[in-house]
Amino acid sequence: MASNLQCWLCERLLGRKVQHHHTVPKAKRGRETVPVHPICHRVIHAHFSNAELARIGGDRGALLAHEEVAKFLSWIATKPPDFHASVRRTKN
Repeated sequence: MASNLQCWLCERLLGRKVQHHHTVPKAKRGRETVPVHPICHRVIHAHFSNAELARIGGDRGALLAHEEVAKFLSWIATKPPDFHASVRRTKN
């Protein structure tokens, strides 16, 4: 069953599988969550540490400004909602 909601990161429609990303990690006392595709969730955590995400907070623009995330968003834009692929980690 497809959803009418959009992914917080890529803004594509969500598919059958939806994950909830804590904009500030739970480990850093974050409570707010936003719906994301599983692949988008993996990309966020592949490029940002929990400490970085805590500093960024819910600033989606800060994530979009990251060069690798921007490349990913350009690539994923035409993929279907339930598209799946491996994600490469680049953070230390």
